[in-house]
Amino acid sequence: MPDTPYLLAAVAVSAAVTWALRALPFAVLRPLRASATVRYLSSRMPAGVMVILLAYCLRDLPLTELRVAAPLAALATTVGLHLWRRDALLSILGGTTVNVVLTSTLFTH
Repeated sequence: MPDTPYLLAAVAVSAAVTWALRALPFAVLRPLRASATVRYLSSRMPAGVMVILLAYCLRDLPLTELRVAAPLAALATTVGLHLWRRDALLSILGGTTVNVVLTSTLFTH
């Protein structure tokens, strides 16, 4: 087993590297905050990321099987709740609940 000074040095180096890796993005991106490109991307990226996640999650959906109803109902619930209340937490929780309930009760193997 390594001695105590070696272990303390290893912990100190690990802590310094972790702190530096977490602080580096903030230091590097500070000058970019005033950029028009970054402002444009910050307004468009959330919707783009959601579209990519939607395509990724639904890409292998078996459209010829009945169990396709669970994720589609969850998607419809999520979109409907978000359009109705404009509350991301409510939308995500509602869609997740519908998916879990349908998948675990109606569409079990």
